[in-house]
Amino acid sequence: MAAQVKVMFFGAIETKSIQKAVGRILGKLKPMNFNCLEVTGIVAKRFLGVPYTVVLAHSRHIQESCYLDGADERQRSQRDAEQARG
Repeated sequence: MAAQVKVMFFGAIETKSIQKAVGRILGKLKPMNFNCLEVTGIVAKRFLGVPYTVVLAHSRHIQESCYLDGADERQRSQRDAEQARG
């Protein structure tokens, strides 16, 4: 349903690098108003001896209905949930 999002960074797999990559992915997906992110892959590779890592993710939306709400409805429900929390 949701397109795959890829982020690449140079270097080996490290915790801080993965956190930054996931933050970049969240920044790309925030305008879509989904409420969940599934990281589907973290792959270490090399090109001409230079190590790099690719982080793959898909946006998801958890809701009661089996039909995906539109972007406006998702944004409205998230705003209502934030207001309910205070």
